[in-house]
Amino acid sequence: MIPDVGGHALLYLLLLLLPVSALIARRVPILRVLFSLASWAIIAGLLLLVVSQREQFDPYIQRVARLLKLEDQNVVGKETRIRMAPDGHFWARVTLDGVSRRMLVDSGATVTALSTRTAQAAALDVRESLIPMVLNTANGQINAQTATVRELRLGDIAARDLGVVVSPAFGDTDVLGMNFLSKLKSWRVEGNTLILEPHYHQDFT
Repeated sequence: MIPDVGGHALLYLLLLLLPVSALIARRVPILRVLFSLASWAIIAGLLLLVVSQREQFDPYIQRVARLLKLEDQNVVGKETRIRMAPDGHFWARVTLDGVSRRMLVDSGATVTALSTRTAQAAALDVRESLIPMVLNTANGQINAQTATVRELRLGDIAARDLGVVVSPAFGDTDVLGMNFLSKLKSWRVEGNTLILEPHYHQDFT
């Protein structure tokens, strides 16, 4: 896949100018100082850029995010806090039966929905329901199967025996729906942060 560099054209231009600037800076002392400052600024900018786009590089960049305290998901006391992503949605880092996934939190979804790929990775027992499962989505009606996640973990929250629907129509998107949110003591949005509070604290360490 070819990366989209349009939004960072200025940064790439600066990187191209670095070799030329270095040659000039060797001859002019004041420019040497300015070049050194500019180099550090560019390095810092690159680091912040990579960390801000870390979902493309996970799990390797997550450790850097923790060290810089730039994580978008943190446990604070009894609460799990998730910052809004640049796309305007809340994405949670979740473990389903031992499989890590990045899931969209959607209070408009009645039930948690998983892609076929995720269901297979978690070795879920996917079955046809006795009554054909037909879901109404933004793209029309789709057929789905059902399964049960033995344990879903998000921060220090654990939801057990969580019913889910599975369909290839979901593509690679996994969604946390109201049947998960309703298991919490409370959930709310404050500013750009989604705050989830379980009924009781669980320590998985």
